[in-house]
Amino acid sequence: MNNNDILIRLRYALDFNNTEMVDIFKLGGVEVTKEDVLQLLTKSNDDETENEEQMKCTNQMLDSFLNGLIIYKRGKQEPKPGQPQGPAVSAVTNESVNNLLLKKVKIALALTSEDMLEILEDAGVSISKSELSAVLRKEGHKNYKPCLDRYARNFLKGLAMKYRA
Repeated sequence: MNNNDILIRLRYALDFNNTEMVDIFKLGGVEVTKEDVLQLLTKSNDDETENEEQMKCTNQMLDSFLNGLIIYKRGKQEPKPGQPQGPAVSAVTNESVNNLLLKKVKIALALTSEDMLEILEDAGVSISKSELSAVLRKEGHKNYKPCLDRYARNFLKGLAMKYRA
């Protein structure tokens, strides 16, 4: 699952329109137009061939979108004295994209671990609380586990079932 697939599934699950997508990107610090959003949301025929009409969503763009989603859903948080102004720019690798997705959607939608387990259960995946905790840990932590595409895909499927029902 690539970043464009994640955006497509997230948009469907949370029922955002193109204007809202542009606003969320802007809140995350990335300027895109409605045409850019349409190009980002264009499905490719398969993972091997490039689609001329599709704009590739980079890890940095996805991270900015998820940061914007947090601000869109929860409001802008004023930094406390001594804190940096914006969110820390995380070095997103292809292996950690799914972990980042789960963490930031959890924050944006104010989900508890129980909520996340329930969403995954609704999509037909059962994992333990400790497995979920390992996926939500910071990369480099001794108990960190990479989130596989299967979990990310089913989490987005479960979100769609919960928010579009």
